[in-house]
Amino acid sequence: MLIIGIAGGTGSGKTTVVKKIIDKLPKDEVAVLSQDSYYKDNGHLPLEQRLKINFDHPNSLEFELLIEHLKNLKNGKTIEQPIYSYLTCTRAEVTTTIKPTEVVIVEGILVLTNQELRKQFDLMVFVYADADDRLSRVISRDIKERGRTVDQVLDRYQNTVKPMHEQFIEPSKKYANLILPEGGQNTVAINVLASLIEKTLSEKI
Repeated sequence: MLIIGIAGGTGSGKTTVVKKIIDKLPKDEVAVLSQDSYYKDNGHLPLEQRLKINFDHPNSLEFELLIEHLKNLKNGKTIEQPIYSYLTCTRAEVTTTIKPTEVVIVEGILVLTNQELRKQFDLMVFVYADADDRLSRVISRDIKERGRTVDQVLDRYQNTVKPMHEQFIEPSKKYANLILPEGGQNTVAINVLASLIEKTLSEKI
C-alpha cells in the first residue's frame, strides 16, 4: 500500500489535484481520506459557539482517529470514515465505508503538521498557490457550499485563515517531498505524480 499525504493552504487546489490524479489511475485502486472528515464532533456545543470554531488550527482535528484508520487500512481492514458537516459543525450519524486499496491519499490543509501522521506517509506533497488566488477560491466556495456571506468569509480569512496559514500550514511545506505550484492547473506536475503512483502499482503486480 502506498500512502500519500497532500497538503496546502485553503483554496490552493488540493481537491482538484486529487481528482485529476484519480482520473489517471486504475478504477478502484485509490481511496481518499479527507482531513475534513476528522474534525472533532462539536455537537455538545451551542450552534453559535460551533460557528466560531477555528478549523485551521491543528487542535480542531482528531488526528488519533485518522492515524488509527490508516493503520487499519494498512492491515487490510475496512474502516468507517466520519462525515462532517460545516453547516452544523457536527458529525453525521452515518459514515462512509472505505476498503483497503493499493493507494490511499490523505488530503487536507493540516495533514503535514502532525508528526505521527507524517510517519504514515510514503510520499508527502504540498500544493502551493498565490494568496490572492486562494482567497478568491475561498470566497466562492464558502458562499456556495457553506452558506457564508462575503463579509463573513473576509472576516474569517483575516482572523483565522491567514494567521493559521502562516503559523501552521506554510511551515509544513518543509516536510514535502514534492511541492506542486499552481494547484490543479499544473498538468506537468500532476502527470509526474500520477506516473510515480502508476509505477508503484505496476511493481506490486
